[in-house]
Amino acid sequence: MKTIRLGLIGFGTVGAGMVKILSQTNFLIERRLGAAVKLVKIADLDIKSDRGVPVARNVLTTQADELLDHPEIDIVVELIGGLEPARSFILKALANGKHVVTANKALLAKHGDEIFSAVEDKKLCLGYEASVGGAIPIIRSLRESFAATRFKSIGGIVNGTANYILSQMSDSGRDFDTALKEAQDKGFAEADPTFDIEGTDSAHKVAILTRLAYGTGVNFDDIYTEGISGITSEDIQYAGDFGYRIKLLAISKMDGEAIDVRVHPAMIPADKPLANVGGVLNAVWVGDEWMEENILVGHGAGALPTGCAVLGDVVEIGRNILSGACGRVPPLAFQRSAIKDIAIKNISDIECEYFLRLRVADQPGVLSIISGILGEHSISIKSVIQKDRDLDGNGVPLVLMTHKAQEKNIQEALLKINRQEVVCRETHLIRVENGS
Repeated sequence: MKTIRLGLIGFGTVGAGMVKILSQTNFLIERRLGAAVKLVKIADLDIKSDRGVPVARNVLTTQADELLDHPEIDIVVELIGGLEPARSFILKALANGKHVVTANKALLAKHGDEIFSAVEDKKLCLGYEASVGGAIPIIRSLRESFAATRFKSIGGIVNGTANYILSQMSDSGRDFDTALKEAQDKGFAEADPTFDIEGTDSAHKVAILTRLAYGTGVNFDDIYTEGISGITSEDIQYAGDFGYRIKLLAISKMDGEAIDVRVHPAMIPADKPLANVGGVLNAVWVGDEWMEENILVGHGAGALPTGCAVLGDVVEIGRNILSGACGRVPPLAFQRSAIKDIAIKNISDIECEYFLRLRVADQPGVLSIISGILGEHSISIKSVIQKDRDLDGNGVPLVLMTHKAQEKNIQEALLKINRQEVVCRETHLIRVENGS
């Protein structure tokens, strides 16, 4: 029987998960692939700590070059994350004629053009299913199953940490800090959760999805990104009063000649499927003019779901090696000559409905002042909630839902509203998405 030989760079949580799955399913993989898969080398700075999986000592090394230069290794799996040295390792692997599997969404979001070009130049394969959505097969679906699809939109809930926090706030009445601490205690959030809760991780993923859906390069810095750290229990409560739930969404929509790409908390109607994706689950929607919308739901992170996605790529590349079909599917789904530049729409030009939470003086005429300013900026009010009386001198909550308006007009109106003497603190805004 033929053998596909692997080298693994990064023996952390995901790397150990991949090795565990491979050790337990090797016979099944052989039956499906028609070849054995052998892990030849594992490179990591720490080769002494117990990962809970049996590995022969001669397989371990602290030198990545032992793996990258190994003449018998067919596929290099990169699971160290970050930009460097991951970028250099991947480029060297490709230069040495080795296929690559990676889960590194940050690297692909920022240096994808360089890596994708190197893959095509060498006529090699790149697997990156685990970079978006963990065990959800969205990358393979975009590259193959949806190859005849003219996308109108793609996006969804692509960060399990943020989704867990918002779910706990909605379902169990936790405040943000308590929900975050609970997520960290359960291993759902890192000690430094900034990338997850401030939307950076989701922005990396939507950059990759946008490339695949529309066949365009994406400047990561052009993606508007806003996290969930400003979401309060008040927001959760009022969202429920209006019939909505709050989720951190990654959004990519073809809007005329530009693409509307953004990451931010959004209110979704509570009866929509996406609003009911809870806990650490991820969900990705794909929309076009023929199918309307498909939603793929599953585990988007964790050692075993991510390890499964990595090994799925290994098997796919193994099949290509055995059949001599490497390069059959372009890494970005489109032929390189068909990749074109499409502008990213500025956030100020988008249109949607808005949720506005104010704290205002408890006196007559306040709503008239606020509505007047909104009206001056072509913004109409859809509904209003005003509760309680001012018992502590800090004003009373006034919550508004607008009809669809332009972001630029909303921001200009809020600048004027926040300067009014009757407004006690800065207005809080959450965008509303009524699809999915």
